[in-house]
Amino acid sequence: MNRGIVEVDVHGMNKYQAKTYLDSQLRRAGKEVYRIRVIHGYRGGTELKEMVRQEYGRKHPKVLRLEIGLNPGETDLVLREL
Repeated sequence: MNRGIVEVDVHGMNKYQAKTYLDSQLRRAGKEVYRIRVIHGYRGGTELKEMVRQEYGRKHPKVLRLEIGLNPGETDLVLREL
């Protein structure tokens, strides 16, 4: 795993737990971290995926932008450009 990318798995959490956990990871992210990969899944519903994309896409001051890849169960929070 790349040191600059932190993977955060929120499977099995409710929206409140996932948001609290993601907020703590964003606070703890040092200067070497440029991306947080959120693994939220998609087969059990889209509640976590929608929460991540709405809450962190525009509102969080540390998140520069979102990247949505080919895996529908993951969303990358880009903290800074490389």
